[in-house]
Amino acid sequence: MNEIINLFPENIQLIIRKMVKWNEIQEIRLRVGQPIELIYQNNFEWLDKTLVTEQEKNHILNQISQFSLYRLEDELREGFITIEGGHRIGLSGKVNTTDGDIHAIRHISSFNIRIAREKKGIASSLMYGLLKNNRYLNTLIIGAPQTGKTTLLRDITRHISSGWGSMEAKKVAVIDERSEIGACIHGIPQLDVGRRTDVMDACPKSTGMMMMIRSMSPDVLVVDEIGHQRDVIAIHEAINAGVTLFCTVHGNSLEEIKKRPSIDQLLSNQVFDRYLLLQPRSSGKAFKKSSLLNGEGYPIEVTSGGISNEMDRGDIITRGNYLGRL
Repeated sequence: MNEIINLFPENIQLIIRKMVKWNEIQEIRLRVGQPIELIYQNNFEWLDKTLVTEQEKNHILNQISQFSLYRLEDELREGFITIEGGHRIGLSGKVNTTDGDIHAIRHISSFNIRIAREKKGIASSLMYGLLKNNRYLNTLIIGAPQTGKTTLLRDITRHISSGWGSMEAKKVAVIDERSEIGACIHGIPQLDVGRRTDVMDACPKSTGMMMMIRSMSPDVLVVDEIGHQRDVIAIHEAINAGVTLFCTVHGNSLEEIKKRPSIDQLLSNQVFDRYLLLQPRSSGKAFKKSSLLNGEGYPIEVTSGGISNEMDRGDIITRGNYLGRL
């Protein structure tokens, strides 16, 4: 975590080295005039002896930008900067606009350092459930914030791109609009997304999907946090082009996301063959529990040898983990 510690002035470095639980920390938040806040999975703490001064804020900002905010104009418009190690630093303050569009964030007063963690292998037990006849199926990962959607999506991407078991490696294209899947710096992923993966970083999803299909001829397309109507249009175009899709969306259940008109179009047209629902994480785990459903919304049991008991609409649902059909 030296890349994070080195952002701070020496007086704060000494405190956070001693006080932060580095194996559990999720976010470090700094606000001018307030103590540093440490956010863990199930609680938060204040470092009461660290009131962040204007001078300390400027030190951190200089470290992040390498003493040149001009170099980071594009990132500042997006409201976050990705640093070495894949950690993402969110910024807030006074926004300057031009013709209604955000030009930059000035007079920055708050930082949110989100700790990037790779959890390699967390998708291993699920991979058989994402296949049929040795072909990957269109999959939507559903979960509330902090349930590990992006972490899981990254590991699925790594499996598909590098190959696993008897499955050969596939060409994967990642549209990483928020720079969270690959955590690229200068276009190079800082996190392991596999050997045959190409990343389009900081690009709008709807535009990036079609760009990657035309330019990189992927077998599989990976997109995080879909939701806008233009995303839905691009997804339909990708399906028609014969590309397999792996996506995530915010939500707690199929019923909940179906209430969103844009997502309802995808569900009604049964674009996805698999739904993976995540529940909130407990301490030290990527996610507490996952439930895999087929394209009709019924549960699937996955074993190390493949799928058992895949239900359809004709089955009577008696299992306690049934989460609702479409």
